[in-house]
Amino acid sequence: MSCLSIMFIAGEASGDALAAELLRELRKKSLVPIDAFGAGGGRLEAEGAVLSIDLTQHAVVGLWEVLKHYKTLKGLFMKLLTEAIEKRPQVVILVDYPGFNLRFAKALKKHVREHPESGWNPKVIQFISPQIWAWHESRIRQIARDIDMILSIFPFEKGWYQHRAPDLKVEYVGHPLLDRYKEYASRVGERVTREPYHVLLLPGSREKELARHLPVMAKAVSLIARNVKAKFLVVIPDEKLRPIVEKSFSKNDVEICVRKLAESLLWADVAIASSGTVTMECSYFQVPTVILYKTSFLTAFLGRLFIKVKCIGMPNILSGNRHVYPEFIQRNATPANLSKAVLRFLTQEHVRTQTQVDLQTMLATLGGEGACHRAAEKVLALFEK
Repeated sequence: MSCLSIMFIAGEASGDALAAELLRELRKKSLVPIDAFGAGGGRLEAEGAVLSIDLTQHAVVGLWEVLKHYKTLKGLFMKLLTEAIEKRPQVVILVDYPGFNLRFAKALKKHVREHPESGWNPKVIQFISPQIWAWHESRIRQIARDIDMILSIFPFEKGWYQHRAPDLKVEYVGHPLLDRYKEYASRVGERVTREPYHVLLLPGSREKELARHLPVMAKAVSLIARNVKAKFLVVIPDEKLRPIVEKSFSKNDVEICVRKLAESLLWADVAIASSGTVTMECSYFQVPTVILYKTSFLTAFLGRLFIKVKCIGMPNILSGNRHVYPEFIQRNATPANLSKAVLRFLTQEHVRTQTQVDLQTMLATLGGEGACHRAAEKVLALFEK
């Protein structure tokens, strides 16, 4: 094999970072050059992947949001499918983004089955299991048919799949955040919590999320400031989101920081965060966090019908579906509820201490450092012979 051709599809900022980390490890371990291409964002591109689409600029969540952008997403989908068929990669690595990526795997494998004469049958790998255990178990049949291997980052998933689809190859590699932030590990917990308290606001990575979360956060900031002396910092992943934040706060209310999440979590005494990957990052830095999430009425209604887990925050799910981090969803995501939960973390030391103990227990289950190293080994093992 003179070259290993790999197509990546990563649709969100967190997936882009994960794809970049995996590609870096693949290049370190591969005995042959790697030709990487596909769709992702700036981090994957910086690792040398040739991207035809910056898919992170089109990330949407929720049924209604997907329907509104259906034409655009369909066009991107077909462009990537055509690119895969023309370039014939040996591996297609789908990074998170399951609504898009599982459909892509289905269409790709359908093409392969309909054209056996081509001799092309790429290995399709899903990096991060779709959370079908939470809400859409019926999808397991399609996954078992169209995915060659799942690289799982949560310890319970391999057994869950083994029970339901024993022929599906699932490899638990551990959680990448243990590597991503290891340079900060010695500084976790070094801040002494005292006035003026440091409150970190993490409203999300998409414009729609910010539009729904920032007005509630802004009112919560006012309530918190009435009770304690505090400094407030909003962290966003992209400079283009700054105007949305500035519309919600006066200049004296908060500071705004682009990226620098790790430094901000070291700074923070408590956080208010949109449900998502960032809550795991909060847990790594042992920051007591209040989770909120607001979405469209239709998406929320369908979620109540189909979601099977008691919690939506992954730190809570991994802690046995316990509310280690308080969660406020939809109507419950009010300024009063958010501010009350924040003040409880700030003013009741025993609550904050117990939360951090619970987080340490949860983090100990995540497989230790080396997740992307192990993931790269699993990918390359498919081609050792």
